[in-house]
Formats: sequence, C-alpha cells, structure tokens
Amino acid sequence: MGQGLWRIARNQQLQQQGYSGQGYLTREQGRRIPANNVSNTSHRKQAQGGIDIYHLLKTRKSKEQEGFINLEMLPPELSFTILSYLNATDLCLASCVWQDLANDELLWQGLCKSTWGHCSIYNKNPPLGFSFRKLYMQLDEGSLTFNANPDEGVNYFMSKGILDDSPKEIAKFIFCTRTLNWKKLRIYLDERRDVLDDLVTLHNFRNQFLPNALREFFRHIHAPEERGEYLETLITKFSHRFCACNPDLMRELGLSPDAVYVLCYSLILLSIDLTSPHVKNKMSKREFIRNTRRAAQNISEDFVGHLYDNIYLIGHVAA
Repeated sequence: MGQGLWRIARNQQLQQQGYSGQGYLTREQGRRIPANNVSNTSHRKQAQGGIDIYHLLKTRKSKEQEGFINLEMLPPELSFTILSYLNATDLCLASCVWQDLANDELLWQGLCKSTWGHCSIYNKNPPLGFSFRKLYMQLDEGSLTFNANPDEGVNYFMSKGILDDSPKEIAKFIFCTRTLNWKKLRIYLDERRDVLDDLVTLHNFRNQFLPNALREFFRHIHAPEERGEYLETLITKFSHRFCACNPDLMRELGLSPDAVYVLCYSLILLSIDLTSPHVKNKMSKREFIRNTRRAAQNISEDFVGHLYDNIYLIGHVAA
C-alpha cells in the first residue's frame, strides 16, 4: 500500500513539472506513427503507460549496449517504478550507480510506510534536514533494539521523535508493523496493558465469523503458549470488542460477551484437539455441540455446528 501511495505522488509530481523527456514517445505521439512503419507495428503495440518500448530498444541497440537498459535512459516515472520493487539493501547498492534516482525521497518514503505503516513523525512537519532514507535506518535500528529489549526499543523511537509518548500511538505503531518479534511483543503487551487496550480497539470485527475474527486477533496479538491470566485477559478483551463490533448479530443470536468468551475457549480447545498429533481420539462434531451448549445454553445447535466445521476445514484459531 505504501508503495502504491508514493507512485501516485510521483506521477502527480512529474505531471506538475511538465516533464517531456527525449528518446521516447507519448501516447498521443504514438497514435500519429506513419502507416509505412507496418513492420514495426507489433512491437509498438507493446507500448504501455505512454512509453514506446520499441524506440527504447532501438536506442539501446544503436548504442551497442549490453545487459539491462540504463535506468537513466528511461522516463523517470518508469525508473522509479522499477526501483520501487527493491528492498533497502538493494536500493542502497543501486544508488552506487544511479545516485540521483535511488536516493529519491519518495522511494524511501514508500519503503518506510510499507514496512512501518504508522509513525507519529509521518503526521508532523518534517524538521530541517529530514530524510526518509535516514528515517528508514532509524526505524530499522529501533526495530532491532525492540526485538532485543522492547522497552529500550520504544524509548529509542521516542528519543528520535519517531513516536509520541502515548499508548494510542504505540498501539498504532505495533498494529501497522510486521518486523517486531512476536515473543518480545507478547512480553511488552503483558506489561503495558494500557497499550494492549488501545491495540484491541484498533481491530474491526464487523460482519466476521467468530473463528475468523479470532484468527485475525491472534495474528496481531499472539496468544501465550500456556493457559494463564494473560490468555484470559486477551479472550475477555476480544469478546467485548467482538460484541461491540457486531451489536445486531449479538441481539439476533442472543449472545453476550460472557457467551462469546465461552465460545472462544471452546474453539481454542477444539483447535488443539483436532490439530495435535498427540490426540488420538478426535472430538466429534456431536461431542463439541453437546459440550459447548452445556456451558452456553442459549446458543443454537446450528451455529455451534458451523463453528466446528470452520475449525475442521481451516485449522487452528491461534496458530
């Protein structure tokens, strides 16, 4: 998503600058190709995005170049699109050859926002001398620090002005970041319940089937390996959030946060039973329905049966 945003911004920037490069044809020019160039028509039909590929290949051949086309010969929007598919390491290497292109701020902005979707600094006026390339290095350093010591990592982000000292801002950062070690993150959230509360509210479970919503929840907030107070806290917070996102469904099914809590525990136990190789006698659908309705009598048999089918076909809710 971050890369898509910077591409739109780059195209708008180039249009505003009124760029008219030499050595390639626009779409309007392509429509006025003389009819006697019939032999080249099949090649020219491959032109996309306002670029005459045939002309580029002809230019390359005339200069007797070998290997890949020099990016500086291409229109800038095409060069930036090619470079946008590189990771930070490859982009740094590319800057050794194409320094002006590979050091473009929009490229590094796209890398930052595609890896760390939210930072407080994104919504502030950049300070003097601000660089997204430097920000990427700081974000990477902070993530490595977090994966070694979460408290030190968060303090690093705050010291650099990347994050504000606010539970909501920290929660948004965690929610939009996939480079944090989930074991360290679990320890941090267990200690920072204020951040955990805000992180739960960022989830939207509207119109989601209960097992699928639980899977999404545990993808962001990993479940502990053993039962205990932290797991109970997670399920309790999830149950209330799920009910808040689906008030009409809760009234229709006659479910309360306590009933959803019971169902979540039942789904976790069923997931372990069906997926563990150590369990020889798997729980049947009839047994699951009977056991679940004992704990939550107002739940319909059909609804509980659909829950069983979901786990049986898709797998563990907390894998």
